[in-house]
Amino acid sequence: MKYALQRAAYSLLLLLGVSVLSFLFSELAPGDFYTEMRADARVTPETIAALRAENGLDQPLPVRYATWLKSVGRGDFGYSLAYHGPVGPLLRQRVPGTLILTGFATLIAWLLAIPLGIWSGSQPGSWPDSTLKVILSLLLCIPELLLAIALLALAVRTGWLPVGGRNSPGHFGLYDTLRHLMIPVTVLVLGLTPVLVRHVRAAIVEAMDAPFALAARAHGIPRRRLLFRHLLPAALNPLISLFGFSLGTLLSASLLVEVLVGWPGLGPLFLDAILARDFALVLGVVMMSTAFLVAGNLVADLLLYRADPRIRS
Repeated sequence: MKYALQRAAYSLLLLLGVSVLSFLFSELAPGDFYTEMRADARVTPETIAALRAENGLDQPLPVRYATWLKSVGRGDFGYSLAYHGPVGPLLRQRVPGTLILTGFATLIAWLLAIPLGIWSGSQPGSWPDSTLKVILSLLLCIPELLLAIALLALAVRTGWLPVGGRNSPGHFGLYDTLRHLMIPVTVLVLGLTPVLVRHVRAAIVEAMDAPFALAARAHGIPRRRLLFRHLLPAALNPLISLFGFSLGTLLSASLLVEVLVGWPGLGPLFLDAILARDFALVLGVVMMSTAFLVAGNLVADLLLYRADPRIRS
């Protein structure tokens, strides 16, 4: 419990630091939500100044930050000028879509990476291992943007899969949602799986070369028992740490993929907020994404604490 509370405190400090930096960057960015109004001759400078004052944009940065922190405590996360309402409800509408997409992609990527990495690492230098490494290298060379465009073009041309949205008009079942998920999940899985497989393989190969593994083979322990009883627990630590890292990587990639395929998550909302210079909404999406990343790393730290007695000591 003490370790968990300590890590949770570090996570809160990290979120606080990200919020401060985000506010500083928003101050350095040129213009604001009302900048484009200055080009309209029908809008007077006095009107723009009154609008900025009404929404608190003329206040000093520390005052605006304190006001934003109070709104976070209420669950509002600031006021969106583009949507004329609190940011919190907008985030709550889009967060489930991003979580569904990221969760499915993470689950499938790890279900593929663990057996492939074990299979490849248990026979290093063999032709299956070399073939798998070539395939993974090819997948790493393909940008996710190009892969998404190719899959979208294939779906449009063949009509096998729906494009855009979370459900087709008039269809709200689980099967229809899964069909809409196939393209974005495939893009994310093909982008993340090669990295995970390489790390799993490296962890297995390192464990096989450890002195305890050499001693176990010298004592005649069967290969399968050695692999699953001794090598996998020894290779678990770096994989648990990789789990938290993979969540952050997948989340950042999912925001781009959501925009490309039209999936209703945080990605399209984030892009609209940037184009509109709606900094309260931009900050809300940044903080929500950071919270997901911090939560993933916190879970990985707790799992690592449970699995490694050296950390507990």
